[in-house]
Amino acid sequence: MEIIALGGCCRNSQQNYENAKIAAKNCGLPIEVKHITEIEKIMAYGIMSTPALVINNKVVSVGRMLSVSQIENLIKLRI
Repeated sequence: MEIIALGGCCRNSQQNYENAKIAAKNCGLPIEVKHITEIEKIMAYGIMSTPALVINNKVVSVGRMLSVSQIENLIKLRI
């Protein structure tokens, strides 16, 4: 499984990344959550608003910060 948090250094993007790391750990996934901040790479996903979250190469959230439990639910749908 691959989880990528997209977003620059705004507070919500940072928190979305931290929440994704906690959610992955809570789900027992031995993976490292990636954090992409470069605008060119973010735009390659078709994202125009951050924060965003990508799980297994599918954009699952755009333009809002998710809670740990929301991310856990998205992960469980894709396990």
